[in-house]
Amino acid sequence: MNDQTLLRSGVDGTPEFAELLETLKKRGESDLARVEPAVREILAAVRAGGDRALREQIQRFEKRSPSELLIRDYGGKAALESIAPPVRQALELGASRVRRYHEKQREGLLGFEYEEEGVRLGSRTQAVERAGVYVPGGKARYPSSVLMAAIPAAVAGVREIIVASPDTSPEVRAACHLAGVHALLDAGGAQAIAALAYGTESVPQVDKIVGPGNIYVAAAKRLVFGEVSIDSIAGPSEILVVADDSADAAVVAADLLSQAEHDEAAYALLVTTSAALVDQVRAELARQLATQPRRAIAEASLRANGIALVVGSVTRLADIANALAPEHVAVQTRDARQVAATIRNAGALFIGSSTPEAAGDYVAGPSHVLPTGGAARHSSPLGVYDFISRTSIIEYTEHALAGQAPAIAAFARAEGLEAHARAVEIRTGGRPPTVRR
Repeated sequence: MNDQTLLRSGVDGTPEFAELLETLKKRGESDLARVEPAVREILAAVRAGGDRALREQIQRFEKRSPSELLIRDYGGKAALESIAPPVRQALELGASRVRRYHEKQREGLLGFEYEEEGVRLGSRTQAVERAGVYVPGGKARYPSSVLMAAIPAAVAGVREIIVASPDTSPEVRAACHLAGVHALLDAGGAQAIAALAYGTESVPQVDKIVGPGNIYVAAAKRLVFGEVSIDSIAGPSEILVVADDSADAAVVAADLLSQAEHDEAAYALLVTTSAALVDQVRAELARQLATQPRRAIAEASLRANGIALVVGSVTRLADIANALAPEHVAVQTRDARQVAATIRNAGALFIGSSTPEAAGDYVAGPSHVLPTGGAARHSSPLGVYDFISRTSIIEYTEHALAGQAPAIAAFARAEGLEAHARAVEIRTGGRPPTVRR
């Protein structure tokens, strides 16, 4: 079976190719405006009504009434001990590798200080005081998202980490324990974002909110930005497999399906130098779909957003990847490392046929919270740096200020800011203030 609707395709230079590429470039455009009125209403209600309003929104949207909103004694250790040994071992492996990677990352974020002609300058770094981590609880449970977002916060030195997730599973609570989470907020959706951003009687206000969610969560994060900091506005998950004729069609199809099963809106993309590979991958997709437990979701994703682009050279493979700036890029070519070196815009690169994207989702080490929808052109994976604020340090001696005073005053007067100039000159015995009568 070779179902063309599972993977629409176009060849470079044809109208079909141009149309598909243009469509993909616009995939980051989200319809947040459609839900913003409803989200604004939720945010305003929780901001004004605190715990009572939060409970009302949970009942309205989640159809449940949690006995406790903020749970500090969430039984993480007991949950870890209760889950199946293979899952426990996987969580522990993932936690240890994610922590080790981000400890390496932290080493490059230390502040600095130096002295130059009587002026001492520097940059001091410190972790934010409190962070909120949103962990989705809709179509699936994601203990991995706890590890990937909360561990970088813990490594950064955040003093209080609150995970917001509705009706958490033992696996999620176990992951919270391993990550060093201090409390669970038993709520999801925009109402959880509101509670974290504004605070309620039970929920303390956080300084930063991170983590992916649905369109309501994304809209809420955008609307509370400024009240708190956020990481990014996440869209549907996506993978771009970059392949030549040496790629294994079964492996390529498996990687595409690993993204397609996330969500009906996920993007499973292929750019290749081989038209024959596209046909082979279509056949593999149909074959592998037949036994997928989440077949309905994966098939809907492929039919909506499964696209293959055929190009004429390895150089064009990188051109397309850079133009699309995807969340995940899997490079399956003869010289995979060399090709990967030419791809600038990607949330994460998976180099070689032995590197499945799933490894990055769980145990490789880097956070799997990545920019989507082309945002890798200007944004980065979640990391320790997301939980760090910086303070500039400036200290002058009298002699140093006297030496630079004329330049500072000249700058200030050029901008029409006389008080700035006088604030320097009053310290250095310069021009006295002019009294106008």
